[in-house]
Amino acid sequence: MAEVTPDSIFQIASGFMAAKHLFVANEVGLFAHLAEGAATLGDLSQRLGLPRHTTRMVADAMVALGMVQRVGEHYQNAPVADAFLSGRTATDVRPILRQFNHLSYPRWAHLEEAVRTGKAVFGEFAFTTDEQKIYSEGVEAITAGTAQALATQYDFSPHRRVLDLGGGTGSFLIAILRQHPHLACTLFELPPVAAVARRRLTTTSLAQDLQIVEGDFFQDPIPADHDAIIIANVWHNYSPERNVDLLHRVRRSVAAETRLLLVDFWTDPTHTQPLAAALMVGGFLLTTGEGDVYS
Repeated sequence: MAEVTPDSIFQIASGFMAAKHLFVANEVGLFAHLAEGAATLGDLSQRLGLPRHTTRMVADAMVALGMVQRVGEHYQNAPVADAFLSGRTATDVRPILRQFNHLSYPRWAHLEEAVRTGKAVFGEFAFTTDEQKIYSEGVEAITAGTAQALATQYDFSPHRRVLDLGGGTGSFLIAILRQHPHLACTLFELPPVAAVARRRLTTTSLAQDLQIVEGDFFQDPIPADHDAIIIANVWHNYSPERNVDLLHRVRRSVAAETRLLLVDFWTDPTHTQPLAAALMVGGFLLTTGEGDVYS
């Protein structure tokens, strides 16, 4: 029999170190500066405006993790960093790392308290204006692939008006409108999130096709006269009872032939796969005190 070692335990337990090194590298602009070209340690320290010895620590940690390559005395982005962290490609995951660093990482330190009490440690979506922007932009980046998949794989051609409940920055509706410009779309969001969405819309040419309505879908009237309704990445924040309550509210506000589209980090029946969902459940619990993953 193969010898059992604690290596896998230590690899998991030290994961926070790798994560924080990556977050710091992103925050100080390491990958964006290396996108300008390979650099020696001295050059890189000067570009970043950091002490030479701390620049070396961060850069070498990224070499060890495969994000950066060192050729002789020069550092350069590895292909994965060049593709997703340089800020020079269409797929930019830096907002995800920013959200993890500023919001998720500090809150996850309180996971044990949330697990022991089954209650929210923080107020539900209790963000400052700056935090809300970081959170919304991070969620948009995390769900970009799903938004594009829904826009291209589901046939929206029979529909006239699409409503997105709790749709964040409107990124799902923006992706849909680019594929189906005949649609009229409505985003229904809480006021702080709606403010971020309005700023987001100014970067597109779709503002005239996308209406933003402020409200709480558990309390306020749900906008009427839509024949397709999207509930994306909302389910995991709430208990089964509150999700069923939301379904009843939606059902009472729409015509019988309206199509409901549910999007989330769905799991298998055991709630253990995919791995990302099984781990993210901790963040969902911390957000509302009742978040969970669903198959």
